[in-house]
Formats: sequence, C-alpha cells, structure tokens
Amino acid sequence: MANYGFLGLGIMGRAMAENLVKAGHEVTVWNRNATKCAELVALGATQADCPRAVATACDITFAMVSDPTAAAEICFGEQGVIGGIGDSRGYVDMSTVDAETSAKIARAVAAAGGRFLEAPVSGTKKPAEDGTLIILAAGDRSLYDEAMPAFEVMGKMAPYLGEVGQGAKMKLVVNMIMGGMLTAFCEGMALGQKSGLDGNKILEVLDAGALANPMFKGKGAMLLKEDYSTNFPLKHMQKDMRLAVALGDELSQPLATAATANESFKRARQAGFADEDIVAVYKTIHGEK
Repeated sequence: MANYGFLGLGIMGRAMAENLVKAGHEVTVWNRNATKCAELVALGATQADCPRAVATACDITFAMVSDPTAAAEICFGEQGVIGGIGDSRGYVDMSTVDAETSAKIARAVAAAGGRFLEAPVSGTKKPAEDGTLIILAAGDRSLYDEAMPAFEVMGKMAPYLGEVGQGAKMKLVVNMIMGGMLTAFCEGMALGQKSGLDGNKILEVLDAGALANPMFKGKGAMLLKEDYSTNFPLKHMQKDMRLAVALGDELSQPLATAATANESFKRARQAGFADEDIVAVYKTIHGEK
C-alpha cells in the first residue's frame, strides 16, 4: 500500500483521510488544531507536527483546507510543504482555490523538486464519508496516475482535466451553478409556502419532473425540518461564488445570475449563518420567524 500524507481534517478532510486509513493505506496526518488528529490516530494513522514533516515523509501528500489563504499558508509557511516536497514527491491540493493560487503553488512545488496536482472535489460531507466524491484533477499527469488508487478510495469519478488551473476553474463553475440553483430553489420554497402550498408537496412535484435532483431533495428536507447542520459551510459556498464572479470579471463574461446569488449568500453570512449549511441561505430569503 502507498504511503500518503493528509493535511486538513475538517468536515471533508477527516472523512477523506479516514477512508484512506480504512482502505489499508499508511497515512500521516496533520491539522492546525492537533486534537482533530486523535480519531484518525486511533484508527491507525500517524500524526506529524507540521506540513513540512508530512511532505518529507510521504510519497504523496493530499491537502484539504478551507480557502486560498489557508492553502497558501500550509505551503509557504515556515514549516510548510515546500520545505519537504523534493525528490519528485507528490503534492495534491484538493482545496477549492482560484486558478492563480493553484498556479503559484504548482510553480513553487516544481521549483522545490516535487510534482503538483490540483484536485478540488465536487461533493459535501456525505459523499466524502461514502467515498463518492467527484475529483477534478489537473496538473502533473504522472502524479495523477500514481494518485489514482487514492482517488478511487475517496471518489467515484476523477477525470483528468489538463494543465494546472483547469481543475480549479471546473470546481468554480460547478459550485457557481449549485449556488444559483440553491437560491432559486429556496425562493421557490419560500414563495410556495407563503402562498399556502405544503412544502412536502412542492418537493414531491419537483422530484417527479425534470427538476428532480439530489440537492433539491436533500436540502428541501433539511429546510422543512429547520435543520441547518453543516454538510457544506455556507461561508465556503459564498467564497466559491465570489471566486467565480471574479473569474467572470477577468474573462469579461457576464454572470448576472451568479452575482445575484452571491449577494444572497453574503447576506446570509452577515446574518450570522456562515458556519451553518449552505441551505441556511433560505433563512434570509424566507425571513427569520
């Protein structure tokens, strides 16, 4: 079995690393809050004291952190990945970042003698736990081939998208569409219920027709129960929407719907729902009771 490192044990990373351990791989883990490593160590993982130590010890190191700032910090910090990634060892950043940040990390990894792959994922907590994420890989092809056994444990699909930046762009497109769909769905649910329609009946009708999809079914059930327990933090969706809109500005591509949806998520963050699930955007659309 391969020798893997894993940096970042949040909602997604913990589940992904746990699947690697349970599959029998040797896994070395690190998290900024070291107490989050304990559960994985109990399952058989090894804990390291910094990202540099993980990158030095492992053939391939995976990272799953919250945003571009965190992704840069674990690479370029005093005890960062760049200091330990030589001798053609691999670094796979599975965080959702902008293409510019990904390219900057790729250049630094190559200059340090390592290989780099960006591999942001499409999916939330449940797919991470089930090993059914969609992994959007781009960068060093040889590293992609070597990382495939791990991708097969963590996900159900891992297309190779080409040069660094393409994976990041694909993830932003996917999440931009998701954010727009979710805000439209929440508006429809709010309008329907305020007009006297039964929420469960709305979901039944949607699920029977062309609009049927897992997100509406799952998030609809959550909002009807007023259950906003976090699968995908709202603050991260707003970050992805912001990055997508910025990419649109860069390419002179109008994104009127995405920009409007981004404002809905911004309002929800400002209302104090940043750490709740993305479906908490419904609370600002519908209006707090």
